[in-house]
Amino acid sequence: MKLIFIYGSPAAGKLTVANEIAKRTDFRMFHNHLSIDCVEPIFEFGSPPFQRLIELIRYEVVSEAARAGQNLIYTFCYAKDLDDEHVTGIISRVEDNGGEVCFVQLVCDKQILKKRVIEESRKLHGKASTPEQMDYYFRTYDLFSPVPGRESLRIDNSEVSAEDTAQQIIDHYGLQVEKEQEAGL
Repeated sequence: MKLIFIYGSPAAGKLTVANEIAKRTDFRMFHNHLSIDCVEPIFEFGSPPFQRLIELIRYEVVSEAARAGQNLIYTFCYAKDLDDEHVTGIISRVEDNGGEVCFVQLVCDKQILKKRVIEESRKLHGKASTPEQMDYYFRTYDLFSPVPGRESLRIDNSEVSAEDTAQQIIDHYGLQVEKEQEAGL
């Protein structure tokens, strides 16, 4: 099992790129907001029960995928230092079950991120959606440092399409492309 761990700031294109990879491969996608959407109607965002449950959901889904041998794409907005424990937890759940974690860091010019953040598609998942929110995140968190202690494929997708970014990831990590697509069906 491989887990493609795509991380970057809000509006870096994590979900869009993950969807492109999933279209072309046998990888399933577990994006960051699935766990949030599950828990937020019941517990206030950021509250202790909210935090415990989203962590539990994320860890258990990743662990079960690794045990089942299901290739997975995981998206996450990584903030240096703040999220190191979570990343370590994901790594251990994959590797303890015989899997491999492949990190991809998507980076983008801050002005482009501020333009992307207002796109309508972001509202569907309750994501950050204003330039002011982005300014706050840029001031408050280190969203541009790589995950420490692990190699990451770093892609600046400021001017690169999601399709081309996905293909770079597929090529770099040697991901198996679906047979039907290879045959042109």
